[in-house]
Amino acid sequence: MELKIGDKAPAFEAKDQNSNTVKLSDYRGKKVVLYFYPKDNTPGCTAQSCNLRDNYSALQAQGYEIIGVSIDGEKSHQNFISKYELPFTLLADTDKKIVEQYGVWQEKSMYGRKYMGTMRYTFVIDENGTIEDIITKVKTSDHAKQILK
Repeated sequence: MELKIGDKAPAFEAKDQNSNTVKLSDYRGKKVVLYFYPKDNTPGCTAQSCNLRDNYSALQAQGYEIIGVSIDGEKSHQNFISKYELPFTLLADTDKKIVEQYGVWQEKSMYGRKYMGTMRYTFVIDENGTIEDIITKVKTSDHAKQILK
């Protein structure tokens, strides 16, 4: 099932970089930017995360909480956050539950080789848990502008 604008965002629960359990319901009453990215410390993912970091105060001023999701583990997330001073939560979706729920675990192709991986998609979720935007063509170095429009 493909998620659409206006759908209820699927509930999830996962560990963050510090082994704390994070649930979407923890953010009820807040706007959430849930961004999915393939891998910590890779060029595109670093550019995207740093762009969100650099625009974090503007995003917060508009009421957004930022949550990044990849299938990397907690230790990898800790290193990524530390290296780039990321001020937001990263979830370790090592069992691929959240990427599956949101439909971002898809077949990809690189150099003619097909494999399964995380699509770089962002879901903007309103205070009531409804998807108000889905960004599928993420501009890694200008992502905050896509969210703030």
